[in-house]
This record gives sequence, C-alpha cells and structure tokens, in this order.
Amino acid sequence: MLKTAAFGLLFIISAFISGCGSGPSGKKKRELISFKPYNGINYSEVSRRQKNGLSFNEYGYQLEPQWKLKFVSDDSISIFSPTKNAFINFPLTRGYDSIFNAARSWLKIRQINKDSITMEILIQKGDSLDVKGTKVFMRFFADNYVKNVLHTDTATLRRPSRADTVFIRSLAAKATADYTKAFAARQPAIITSKSPLVTVSRRTTKPDILNNFDNSDDYLDPTYDIVIKNAYKDFYFSFTMYVDDKGKLYYGAPLVGFNGDQEREADYIHTSKAVVDSYFKFYLNVKPGTTLGIIHSSMVSVHVEGKAKTAAK
Repeated sequence: MLKTAAFGLLFIISAFISGCGSGPSGKKKRELISFKPYNGINYSEVSRRQKNGLSFNEYGYQLEPQWKLKFVSDDSISIFSPTKNAFINFPLTRGYDSIFNAARSWLKIRQINKDSITMEILIQKGDSLDVKGTKVFMRFFADNYVKNVLHTDTATLRRPSRADTVFIRSLAAKATADYTKAFAARQPAIITSKSPLVTVSRRTTKPDILNNFDNSDDYLDPTYDIVIKNAYKDFYFSFTMYVDDKGKLYYGAPLVGFNGDQEREADYIHTSKAVVDSYFKFYLNVKPGTTLGIIHSSMVSVHVEGKAKTAAK
C-alpha cells in the first residue's frame, strides 16, 4: 500500500554527502534547504495523490490529506494532532538537498513558497533511503491563502476529484459483476446482530503518533468479532468473507495456517462455511460497503466463537 512508512533515526551516508560538494568536476555544492522564510505559516494539506493524479488505488486504499503543520525553525516543526486537538513540536532533521525527516516520516520538498508546498513521500529501506520517491505527492496551502485568495476552506479542497469518482465507478462495476473482484470500501460493510443470542463488535484502531495518525487498516481490513450463544458445540473460526453489493455473504478463505495438512484444512473450511450458511444467514443484518457513495462488493475478516448451551443443573 502507498502509505508513509518511515520509522527509525535519520541515516545519511557520509560519503554520499561529501560527493555532493564542489569537486574537480566543478559541481556546485548542494545546500541544505532552509525553512526560515516560512516559519510560523500555518499550512494545511489539501491533497495527497499518486503520479497519475488519483487519490485511490485499485485496492481501494485512499491517500487522504490529513496533515496541518508549521515550521518553527530549521530543526523543529509543529504538526497538528487530531487526537490531542493541538499542535505538537517535533524535531526536524535536514538531509542533503531538500530531504528532511520529521514525525517518523521522510519527505522531499518539491516546491515551497509562502502560499503552498508540494512534498513527495520517501521510504526508508533498512539503513538507506530510496530517494527515487514513492511518486506520492502531498500538496499544502497556507491557511491565509485558502481563506483570503481562494475564498474557500480546507474541507472543500480535500474532496475527492471527479477523476477519483470515475475510477471508483469502474472498479465498482467490475466488483458488482464478479464479487471476487471486491476492493476495500471506504465506508466498510456493516454487520449487526438481529438476535439476542449473537453479539457483534467491530475492531477499531486509535490513530496516534505511532501510526502517523493513520487508521486506514480499519477500512482496508474491517474485522469483526462475533459470539454465538447456544451453539451446537464450542468452536472458534477465523476467515474472510465477501460482502456483495446486495449485502449477501460469501465465504472467502481461512485466516489460519494448516502446515500442509490438507485434510484438516478441508474440514476447517467445510465447518466454518456451514457457520456462514446457517448462523450468519439467520442471525445477522448486513449492509454493503460504499466508496464515494457508490455501493460495491468488499471483504471483511471475521473471528467467530460458538458457545454451546450449558446443561441446566
């Protein structure tokens, strides 16, 4: 997935840095970028897109603009925390040229002025940095520019584009024709119980600094815990399910390994599929997932526990 995935300390190969200076070839030394002219300006991210201009990929992952920031100095940056509803200062370490590290992320400035910034997300691989970039670009506008020049607001600018809508419609058409071509729904399928014998809960991720305020796994892999009382016996199964555009459930695949034991695997699939075709069919309400308001097939992960009825004493 196209996510920001830069964890660890800044590492720049010294030999490479020294090679950036003036030498026999007469190449001009690359200066570290300075943020001093832009200190104190509040910038809000208004788009995050791939090179093709789309904010969605074929798996349904959305590059969602979320950041708000302001440069404090050349070695400090303040980033807004949605969970704390406040700006938090982070160290900013400049690499060579226009690359810098802040808030566990590697970024390269492609363009910057007092009205806007364009950054490219970089990825750290072991102890080196892939400076070719991910071809994912973050676009920021200064808050004053948005208000006084564009005469709009950040929420409006962050809306998905028409091209995004056209792309999602094409994916949805394929997924409707064949549910096995399902993709992640931005608003995942909703599963609820219609029986007091069954409880359903959905797992959620709290966005924080450790995950770069990214809880996208909640819609990329929506996961439900289901408990069935008075089952025919005690059991516990983990598997995926397809949810088509009508809300119909189809068994996907087990989420456990069998170490090549085909007989045990076949028995597991047969028994867990029976749970879907019986208990789930009669005891669950299912609402299909949507993206940009478009209904389509998607997948969910399920961990279901059956509790046999206890004999009365």
